Amino acid sequence: MVQNTDCLIVGGGAAGFFSAVVCGEANPNLKIAILEAGREFLTKVKISGGGRCNVTHHCFEPARLILNYPRGAKALRGAFSRFQPRDAMAWFERRGAELKTERDGRVFPVSDDSQTIVDCLLAAARESGVILRTQAPVLTAEVIDSGFRVALKDGQLWETRRLLLATGSHPTGYRLAQALGHGLEPPVPSLFTLTVKDPRLTDLAGVAAETAEITLLDDQGKPLKSLQQQGPILITHWGLSGPAVLKLSAWGARYLQERRYQCQCRVNWLPPQNPETLLAELLDFKSNQPRKQIGAYCPLALPKRLWQSLIQFSSIPPELTWADVSKVQLRRLALELTQGVYQIRGKGAFKEEFVTCGGVPLGEVNFSAMESRRCPGLYFAGEILDIDGVTGGFNFQSAWTTGALAGRAMAEERRPR
Repeated sequence: MVQNTDCLIVGGGAAGFFSAVVCGEANPNLKIAILEAGREFLTKVKISGGGRCNVTHHCFEPARLILNYPRGAKALRGAFSRFQPRDAMAWFERRGAELKTERDGRVFPVSDDSQTIVDCLLAAARESGVILRTQAPVLTAEVIDSGFRVALKDGQLWETRRLLLATGSHPTGYRLAQALGHGLEPPVPSLFTLTVKDPRLTDLAGVAAETAEITLLDDQGKPLKSLQQQGPILITHWGLSGPAVLKLSAWGARYLQERRYQCQCRVNWLPPQNPETLLAELLDFKSNQPRKQIGAYCPLALPKRLWQSLIQFSSIPPELTWADVSKVQLRRLALELTQGVYQIRGKGAFKEEFVTCGGVPLGEVNFSAMESRRCPGLYFAGEILDIDGVTGGFNFQSAWTTGALAGRAMAEERRPR
C-alpha cells in the first residue's frame, strides 16, 4: 500500500520538525509527514548544550550574525533577513517555551532543560496534524509524474508532491540528494578539540586561560592569520579545548582534515602581548619586586599552574628570585608565553556538538524558498546543506531559518508537477 502526502520530510531533527510545523501552520489543508530513521525524534536537540539546548544566539543583525558561519555566510544573509534569532525566540515563547539570554549571548530555555524545546516542537507538530513516524529509514527517492516516490527499508512506499531532505550529516541524505541530481561538498568534521601531547601541558587538565590566542601554522611553520582565533582555552587530559579552539577547528576544518589533523599551532597565552612588550613588562617587574620567587608569584593574568609549567620549560628554576633571573631567561620566557609552538596530533570530540562541514552545494539551492535548482519540488533544510556555524547556538539558528523558509515555500499551493 502506498502512503500519499502533500509534503514529506525525511529527517526528524530540528530543521525537519520546524519546517513541518511552519508548513502546517501556514496551510492546514496539507497532509504532512516526517520520517525519522531512529527510534526517537529530536535526539540532537535533546543532548545539545549539555542537555540544556542552546536554542539560538542573541544577535539580531544579519550582517553580524553571518560572521559566525565559516561556510554559508553569504547565502544566509538574505535568509536571516526573512527569519532570524528574534523570530525563532518569539516562535518558541509564543508556544510556552520561555527563554533566557546569558551574558555571552547564548539563548537557553529558562528551565535549563532541553526537554522543554523537544516538548514544544512535538506539541506544535501534533497540533498541526503532522504525521510522525520513527524507525522509518529511507532507502531510495525518485521523481515521478506527481512528485516523488520514496521507498523505506521495510518496503513501504510513500508518494508526495514535495520532498524535504533534513537529514543533517547522515550519509542517507547525501545519497538521496545525489540520486536526485545534486552534487556534494565532501563532508568533514567541524567543531572539535585538538589532541596535543606536550610536557608543558602535563598535569594541567582543567586549567583555563580566559583570554588566549591560537593560530594554525603552515607547512613551513609560518602563522596563518586567516586561521587564528582568540578567546578562552581549556587544557584537557588529551590536549586543548575551549571556545577559541572550537572556533579554530570550524574555520580550519578543511585545512586540518587535509593534513590528517597533524600540524602545528602557536599559542599566545597573553594577547595582545608580543615578545617585546611582554619582556619589557617582565623586566619592570624584576626591577620592582627583586626579592620575590619567580615560581611563587606570577605578575600576569595567567593561571599559576600554567605559569609554573612554562617557567620550568623555559629552564628557569622556580626557586630563583626575580633579581637572579637573567634578561636572556626572561626573553625566552616571553617567547614561550606569546609564541609557544605545539604539535597537533589528532582531533578529539566536542560532545555537545556534532557538526559537519560540507553537504549539498549552496549554489544548487534557491535560498528564498530552500528549493532545489536542479529538481523542482525538492527542498533542503539544516545541516545537509554546506552550512556550519561555530558554537553558541548558531547551528540551531540555521536549522530554524532554513526550516522556516522551506516550510513557508512548501505551504504555497501550486500546480502539480
